[in-house]
Amino acid sequence: MYMEKIDTIIIGGGLSGIYAAFLLAAKKKSFVLLEARSRVGGRILSPEHQGFFADLGPSWYWPMINPKIKTLVQTMGLKGYPQFETGQGRFQARDGHVETIEGYPMEPPGWRLNGGMISLVKGLCARIPKDVIRLNHPVCEIQRIDNGVRVIVGRHDQEPKCRLKASKIILALPPRLAAGSILFTPDLSHNLTQAMLKSSTWMAGQAKFFALYDKADWRKIGLSGQGFSLCGPLGEIHDGSSESNRLYGLTGFVGIPALRRKNKETMIQAILAQLTILYGQEAGQPVRIYYHDWAREEFTATEYDQRAAHNHPEFLPPSGKTSIWDDTFHFAGTETADHLGGYLEGALSSAERAVLAAI
Repeated sequence: MYMEKIDTIIIGGGLSGIYAAFLLAAKKKSFVLLEARSRVGGRILSPEHQGFFADLGPSWYWPMINPKIKTLVQTMGLKGYPQFETGQGRFQARDGHVETIEGYPMEPPGWRLNGGMISLVKGLCARIPKDVIRLNHPVCEIQRIDNGVRVIVGRHDQEPKCRLKASKIILALPPRLAAGSILFTPDLSHNLTQAMLKSSTWMAGQAKFFALYDKADWRKIGLSGQGFSLCGPLGEIHDGSSESNRLYGLTGFVGIPALRRKNKETMIQAILAQLTILYGQEAGQPVRIYYHDWAREEFTATEYDQRAAHNHPEFLPPSGKTSIWDDTFHFAGTETADHLGGYLEGALSSAERAVLAAI
């Protein structure tokens, strides 16, 4: 089998991997990016309906504490807007009793992006050579060899799809996912493998919903769209409307653990019933509803991710080293960031660190 030779291989086409590709392209370096899915973006997922992009992954950035994201938004010519929080919230007790409560504004203020968070990924991809991103390329093995690394693409139960050789590798996957799905030769140290497995993958145990409407009836009765429930199925709800589109939205997180979540249609019907209780009859009749369970995603979650992580991830490799194999192998991905791990900001900072170490 022909073995292709490249300077740098990036594994993972989420925001961190795509940003690493953008940085390498700006420095005129040769590289390829391998993505297991049939799309780029990773946990950034924004399906489109009549020009409205519904964020089913990350929804917010915080300009006051996210300088890298703020700068990238400006560089890409994108426009952000503050999370809508005008009005009162709704609270649902364990027995189902509903109260109207004072809202809880984000501090610092959270912002959304016109065009959804996927517009960040689209903007970066537009600045990367077209032929370097290879979709449907899951990596099953990484081998250390003389003068670099060999990457084997395919599934463990099938013949390899291809083999690639490179001087450097940037692994932009959640560490836990990488440890559970990729064979490493030679074996990674026990301490490093344990650190990877113990680093929870942000959102991997979550399910998110997004309901779209022609009107924001909740606003007309003085509600912000914010809601909290102790009985579910939704645990947290926010107004997901766009400033630049005539559609309005309610969005948030399912509060039921992954192992107890029933099939998609059952969950959607339960969500619509709950929205009706919290916000009125019209809220139960959206023009479109999206539901995405990240715990069912083989390229996001592992068996260790059935419970949603409540603390942002922390990757603690031996001696704090995020480069191994004599600096031929570099970790990236938001979980490996030393600040704001799990956030979009952490995805960018970890990519910057990995690219700087790789060139």
